[in-house]
Amino acid sequence: MPPSPQWLEWSRKLQAIAQNGLLFTRDPYDRERYEAIRAIAAGIMSAGAGEPLEVVAGLFSGQVGYATPKVDVRGVAFRDDKILLVRESQDGLWTLPGGWADPNESPSESVTREVFEESGFQSRATKLLAVFDRAKHHHLPLHPFHVYKLFIRCEIQSGEAKPSLETLEVGFFAENSIPDLSIARVTPGQIARCFQHLRHPEWSTDFD
Repeated sequence: MPPSPQWLEWSRKLQAIAQNGLLFTRDPYDRERYEAIRAIAAGIMSAGAGEPLEVVAGLFSGQVGYATPKVDVRGVAFRDDKILLVRESQDGLWTLPGGWADPNESPSESVTREVFEESGFQSRATKLLAVFDRAKHHHLPLHPFHVYKLFIRCEIQSGEAKPSLETLEVGFFAENSIPDLSIARVTPGQIARCFQHLRHPEWSTDFD
């Protein structure tokens, strides 16, 4: 797996140093220094990603508290050996239902909520299949923050296919008939790994 570009790692590290420093410092001069570091991090990411500096700077300045990886949850559900996918409104491509984990929700609560909201199916989370570092799995476009992706097996309990404001279609797909994927959210390799876990329920959790 190719590493993240050096400019992206530098920018993330500097932004995290600045964010943590601004959280703990009480010295006004140190605060100015950390704000300067954050500005440098924004400049590096702006140049590397080709995004406007004001956009990146606004993104960074909105991050408060101690810097930690963000958590994305993905529900892995099957019916008749076919995997549940939803077509995203944002890019018109397909993905496992899911999204950012919300505060005050456990991973199982977050993923079952996402599955219901995006597909119309009520489900029960049964097993953590994988914890992946987004930066190590060929996702595009690159993300400005460090992200952990949790793939959680879910058993469908009830409901029917129903798109939402975030999804255009809902469907079940055989392993050899996977549609064009939203690579920002899920990769072909991750879908293949989900099918492997289906065939091998005794496997332990994957992690990077």
